[in-house]
Amino acid sequence: MNGKRKVVVTGVGAVTPIGIGLDEFWKNLVAGVSGAAPITHFDTKDYDTHFACEVKNFKAVDFLDRKSAQRLDPFAQFAMISADLAVDDSGLSAKDFDPDRIGVVFGSGIGGMHSYNTQFMNYVNGGPSRISPFFIPMLIPDIACGQISIKHGFKGPNYATVSACATASHAIGDAFRLIQYGDADAVVCGGSEAPITPMGLGGFNAMRALSTRNDAPEIASRPFDAKRDGFVMGEGGGTLILEELEQARKRGAKIYAEVVGIGFTADAHHITAPPEGGEGAVRSMNRSLKDAGITADKVDYINVHGTSTQLGDVSETIAIKTTFKNHAAKVHISSTKSMTGHLLGAAGAVEAIAAIMACKTDSIPPTINYEFPDPACDLDYTPNKAVHTTVNYALSNTFGFGGHNATILFKKYTPT
Repeated sequence: MNGKRKVVVTGVGAVTPIGIGLDEFWKNLVAGVSGAAPITHFDTKDYDTHFACEVKNFKAVDFLDRKSAQRLDPFAQFAMISADLAVDDSGLSAKDFDPDRIGVVFGSGIGGMHSYNTQFMNYVNGGPSRISPFFIPMLIPDIACGQISIKHGFKGPNYATVSACATASHAIGDAFRLIQYGDADAVVCGGSEAPITPMGLGGFNAMRALSTRNDAPEIASRPFDAKRDGFVMGEGGGTLILEELEQARKRGAKIYAEVVGIGFTADAHHITAPPEGGEGAVRSMNRSLKDAGITADKVDYINVHGTSTQLGDVSETIAIKTTFKNHAAKVHISSTKSMTGHLLGAAGAVEAIAAIMACKTDSIPPTINYEFPDPACDLDYTPNKAVHTTVNYALSNTFGFGGHNATILFKKYTPT
């Protein structure tokens, strides 16, 4: 690590379509529970897709005071709640540590889609005087990290990342570097998204990116399966607390895993499609391995981007083969999007939690709905049932529209 400080995960928080809180999320992930169901947020009769992965039984006022809940877009509610869960889990407090040394790096791929939809209709029906004075603060993606810092009094580096589906992974990677190089001792990091809106669904339908398996939504997200027909939209938020190792040890914090490497690259190819062979993903994975100082054969598990799209799943499979060579057939792989759907800007954080928990529990969640093998996707995707095996290193991939690639590498923590 060339003298750079070591970084560990000391807290996690999850608000997902298959559970709120780490325990419920992880239990359902390992059990292979699908979060897909008919959309309840609005009437979908005029849309090609009628389902998504919504956060179930969610009321913001169960977690936030009523005024805060009313002044936060759902994406920011998910951010605040997942961050609160992670901070509580870690025991980190601005009262006990220098608040100037605790940062927040938290992103959203789109931001306040619900607020945009509501306020635009207010404008259409009543003119500009009907627009809420809270519209802009509810819309902008950076408001989540600002609100987290305000609530908890964290005064260190504070900003948002916005890189489509790679958003949360970039936030985690930036937090890792801030601690490694001494700019912070702890960072709250992650991402959130609430895209299941009339315009969000309509936009992705217009791109022909979504599954239209309306007769059986629970089996619509089927990464690497030959009959996949597009991704399933999801919503939620995920937060990690990253902390410098010696500080975490000194305060007796529980440690989930160590962060050991990151890789960020650009495809420089196309606004939505991956390049042939996934060469940008190859460079991203190789950079994370180099950063960690390990060889590819040390990786036990890959939580893949695996969106259930025709091009993406084939491209990532080829990229893994190119990166891992003979080890590609041996490494355990799974796409947890088969259960959570695609959480866009929150995906990297929620999937990082899955990778971390794989290291901590030696359990690999499955890729559900895998029924019909695709000859072009021929690796071990942990089909339909969790596997229990030693996981010393777990890698998490996220790739975003615009050609953004991000890879985070985690290591099992062993006290020394």
